[in-house]
Amino acid sequence: MAKAKDKDKKGGGTIALNKRARHEYQIDERYECGVALLGWEVKALRAGRINLTDAYAMVRHGEIVLFGASIPPLISASTHVVAEDRRTRKLLLHRAEIDKLIGAVERKGYTLVPMALYWKGNRIKLELGLARGKQEHDKRNAAKDRDWARDKQRAMRAHNKSA
Repeated sequence: MAKAKDKDKKGGGTIALNKRARHEYQIDERYECGVALLGWEVKALRAGRINLTDAYAMVRHGEIVLFGASIPPLISASTHVVAEDRRTRKLLLHRAEIDKLIGAVERKGYTLVPMALYWKGNRIKLELGLARGKQEHDKRNAAKDRDWARDKQRAMRAHNKSA
C-alpha cells in the first residue's frame, strides 16, 4: 500500500515578512494579490531570496505595480536571461479591488505597503496593506503598549506558577 504524500512538505508557508511596515504604518485594510513573476524569480523565492523592506506599491496606468522589491537571482538560474532584481512587478487583483485602492490612494492619501509574501498552494501571493503613516508619538505609544502587554503577561505567568 502506497503512503499518502504529505501536502505540507510542498514548500508551503511564509517566504518573507515586512516587519518594518507594521512599525512605520497604521494598516487599515489588507488585500491578497498575486504577483506576475518570471521563472528565475520563482526559483529564487523557493530559496527564500527576497527583500521587501524598501518595497512599496503604486498605481500606474490603472494597474497596481510593486516597486523596490529585490529578488537576487540564484547562481544556478538561467544564463541566457539578464536578471534584473529590482524590476517592477505587476500585482494581480480584481478590477473592483483595483478601483477601490486607486480611490483610497488618490483621494484619501493612503499608501500601499507589501506586508508579506507567501505560498498559497503552488502560487505566490502578496499581502498588500492599505496604510497611513504613523507619527513619531504614535510609534512611541505602540512600543509602550507592546512593552506593557509583555510585562503584564510575565506577571500573570509568574502569578499562576505560584498558585
